[in-house]
Amino acid sequence: MEEIEVNGLKIGIEIETTRTKAISGKLKNQKLKIRLPLFLSSEEKNQHITKIKEWAIKQIAKRPERFKVVIKEYKDGDLLRIGEEEYKLNICYEHKNSSSGRIRNKEIFLNITANLNSEEQRKHISSLLSRCIAKQRITKLQEKINELNAKHFKQKINGVRFKNHKSKWGSCSKRWNINISTRLLFAPEDVLEYVCIHELAHLIEFNHSERFWDLVEKAMPNYKEKEKWLKENIQHCQF
Repeated sequence: MEEIEVNGLKIGIEIETTRTKAISGKLKNQKLKIRLPLFLSSEEKNQHITKIKEWAIKQIAKRPERFKVVIKEYKDGDLLRIGEEEYKLNICYEHKNSSSGRIRNKEIFLNITANLNSEEQRKHISSLLSRCIAKQRITKLQEKINELNAKHFKQKINGVRFKNHKSKWGSCSKRWNINISTRLLFAPEDVLEYVCIHELAHLIEFNHSERFWDLVEKAMPNYKEKEKWLKENIQHCQF
């Protein structure tokens, strides 16, 4: 993947060509996403890519903290804070083929396979923590979304799930399923509520049209404050 580098900070670049006439560049989730029309010549594409890169470099230089990836390392005995609750980690490495985890009271017990390198073990720990906490919190999330739906949208919902999404905060399918990123477990309650409202609004309007944003604003007039929080704290919301 092509990258740009600003003061040692590397940002990957994704280039997508579409049938629309729109040209855009967006910095999101530690990536620069560029969209270009199919009909442009190679020279025109390169010109637009260069301009968007220059714009991105300026944005990154202004707020580098927003684009730094924080790699979390967990050790046996560490404390993990999720919202108002704190969990003690009990991490055990065993010579077996798979890893497992469970929560008991305010302790998380992880059995990690020792047959992996340190980076793969770190990923196993991160994934298991995400799944354990999500399993414990899913009922509360379902209740929250059903309450918001009854109050503001009154739409059919098939299912509500936590997903270990790395690149988005939530998603809504055409089969009326709502998925919320486990990264939001680190966010304040009102920010999580905003993402729930955002996805519920997609049950009515699947794109980000003016009507969509009207639905969101009606349910949460100060939603832009929550979007700002997500943009400024993305690096802290991860297992």
